[in-house]
Amino acid sequence: MGKRLINLGKEQLPLLLLGGISLASLALIVFFAQATKQALPDDQTTSEHQTETAASDSAAFRLALLPPEGRYEMLLQLIGAGQNSKDSYLARYLLATDLLDQGKAAEALAILDGQEKSQNALTPYVLLKQGQAQLLAGEAPASWNQLLANYDTHGAAAEARYELGKRDPAQWDALLAKHPSHPRSVEVALQQLKTGTSKDKLLLIAAYGLYRDEYESSLDRLTKEYGQGLTPEQWEIIGFGYWENQRYGKASQAYAKAPASPTSLYRTARGAQIDRKKVVAIAAYQKLVQTYPNAPETGLGLIKLVDSLPDKAALAPLDQAMKAFPDRAGEALLKKANILEKLKSPTSAQNARTSILSQYSNSEAAAQLRLSRAHKAAKANDLGTARQLVEELVAANPQSELAAEASFWSGKWAQQQGQDARLTYERTINQYPESYFAWRSAVMLGWDVGDFTGVRYLTPEVTLPKQREPLPAGSDTLQLLYRLGQDADAWSLWQTEFSNVQAPTVAEQFTDGVLRVGVGDNLDGIFMLTSLAWRNEETEKAEYRQLKTTPAYWQTVYPFPFSSLIQAWSQQRQLNPLLVTALMRQESRFEPKIRSSAGAIGLMQVIPSTADWIVGQIGESNSDLDIKLETPNENIKLGTWYLDYTHKEYSDNSMFAVASYNAGPGAVANWIAKGYGDPDVFVENIPFSETKGYVEAVFGGYWNYLRLYNPAIKRQVAKYTTQP
Repeated sequence: MGKRLINLGKEQLPLLLLGGISLASLALIVFFAQATKQALPDDQTTSEHQTETAASDSAAFRLALLPPEGRYEMLLQLIGAGQNSKDSYLARYLLATDLLDQGKAAEALAILDGQEKSQNALTPYVLLKQGQAQLLAGEAPASWNQLLANYDTHGAAAEARYELGKRDPAQWDALLAKHPSHPRSVEVALQQLKTGTSKDKLLLIAAYGLYRDEYESSLDRLTKEYGQGLTPEQWEIIGFGYWENQRYGKASQAYAKAPASPTSLYRTARGAQIDRKKVVAIAAYQKLVQTYPNAPETGLGLIKLVDSLPDKAALAPLDQAMKAFPDRAGEALLKKANILEKLKSPTSAQNARTSILSQYSNSEAAAQLRLSRAHKAAKANDLGTARQLVEELVAANPQSELAAEASFWSGKWAQQQGQDARLTYERTINQYPESYFAWRSAVMLGWDVGDFTGVRYLTPEVTLPKQREPLPAGSDTLQLLYRLGQDADAWSLWQTEFSNVQAPTVAEQFTDGVLRVGVGDNLDGIFMLTSLAWRNEETEKAEYRQLKTTPAYWQTVYPFPFSSLIQAWSQQRQLNPLLVTALMRQESRFEPKIRSSAGAIGLMQVIPSTADWIVGQIGESNSDLDIKLETPNENIKLGTWYLDYTHKEYSDNSMFAVASYNAGPGAVANWIAKGYGDPDVFVENIPFSETKGYVEAVFGGYWNYLRLYNPAIKRQVAKYTTQP
């Protein structure tokens, strides 16, 4: 995961524009506020509020994902109908946040009047919003006195202290002391470090500022200025920070000074190996093996160690891995077979591969071996053997990453043999509905999902989620904020609750990923969810499989940011908006300012030289192109123009167009010149592994957006996925 700047200041949040509030509406707000004030005396709260839980449902949750202008009247109706009910209470809070976003302080205060007397999970935030409205109205934020008196260490109090600290430095001192993990504390620490140095503030950023753009430079400063006095535990925090930011060489050096553990020793070794410091890597791997011979990290370490050793020397650690770590034996044996091949021992290599299939039939190595042999058999027109191998793969290792591909090709080869492949394609959709090969199977079954030559001009209907379900981790306050769509507040509060950052539970990692995507940290948020697949414990695997069945998982992994811009430019370019969305997701994970090592910029990763050519074609200025490419509208405008161009270059064949977007038109033209027949065979034989993976990822993403958000396809997929 890389660092991402997440702005949480009110002035930095997008304004949610509502229509003007009429005098009649304002009178209605004041009437409801007065009625509630009368109904809730100082010493009394309603039973609904006393028993409120975040897991219970509310009509307000069903309005939270609507745009403010689309929910205003409905919120007023909830307030009027419910009086003192939970629906009314939550509707008041949601409407007040909308009013605050418009700068309508008086109206927000009217709608919140008396709500602080209902002691429940949202009370600290009611007091916070009241104070924000008072400040906006030019008044002293009196509600914050009550907030600090009654909720001194709550995340909401951190927001108040941040604002108060702009005039009273003691409040910032209290903020740093009482709320060190809150984003406001990180912001204050960074501000104060501009004018001075402080070990404590740099350590605070090291522990809690992973998402900031300044994070790596802060770690560099900490290690340079205070490295001699850091404890092993502090070095572990620094190592984790560098590792999460993919600075593996620096992480290796930091972990070498951290307390010895399987994780710290493995990362010392692996980081040095990635940094091409072979001697350091070998020594650290050997220390890991000697110190923790039975740790899971040691099994992986033995496998990685061989990449830094001469071929003959690599055989011993592979034998050790096979003996001590049965779950890695297939992988180790396959590596051994490849080394034996290089050492001119083909018979021994063949025997090793045979052993993989017989002794470790359900391993990923066996899956790789079977699929490779199947494709070779198919090229030799031995389709019977090819089908037998892929069917063995699906039966022996149905959870393999290669099983979907195997299942699809079994159907494809059956079809080529003149057999009915319908059941095989349906199995692929049933067992691997999220895969690229499920889309290819749907195409083969004749579904209206677009093929490579027809997907461009489709404009699929999209239905977005109506409401959010509770998250698997987090307090009741967090749950309510999240379900009410208050993403910035929910994410900030989560920073104060999520203390297990280096070793999160499955539920915590899932929650963290969902909340990251909510504030636009799509790259890291998506990664947090998809990397749950790497868990090794059976209980964790089971928990992950269960969470993977929830709508929140897929809606987070395939989000819809910048949808209005994508829709507008896709319509102008006559491009399928879901295909553009999927391509953008693959290119940048929707990060507007991300840059690649090749210099590509922004959402659709447009290279400046290509952008310069495009603006010349459309008659626009080429000034400040780098800045323009970081602007979502400009980037999507140029990126969709180029995707339209690649489609025109290849007669609207979207597979060629997408491949060309990644590899360049010259490379694709060369591949086509060598022969083009079956499109699936063509994709399988793309000589650039990156481009092959890119094509499958983009169209797999398109398929997932389609199956998740298009009602017709969603229903069609459900017919198969609900059956055993």
